[in-house]
Amino acid sequence: MSWFVLVVSGVFEAVWATALGRSEGFTKLGPSLVFLGALVISMGGLAWAMRDLPVGTSYAVWVGIGAVGTVGYAMLTGTEPVSLTKILLIGGLIGCIIGLKMAH
Repeated sequence: MSWFVLVVSGVFEAVWATALGRSEGFTKLGPSLVFLGALVISMGGLAWAMRDLPVGTSYAVWVGIGAVGTVGYAMLTGTEPVSLTKILLIGGLIGCIIGLKMAH
């Protein structure tokens, strides 16, 4: 269950990171509220998962999922340029996340 919560928390990290960018320095109410809600869920889930999982592994997986989700969403929506190099590097990051799970 801890791994599931950790993955969901990583997805919410991507949500709050994207909302933070769209909040324009917290001047837009909607994205600012999404940021706050997703931040609470993301951090709460990370803290919950760390009760059973090592801190270093938890944090690496959480931030990796957040990074992949954030850049993936940005590339899909056209706010970030897509390149083969980026796709390969993101694939490597996903491989590292899976490797951390397998090593646990």
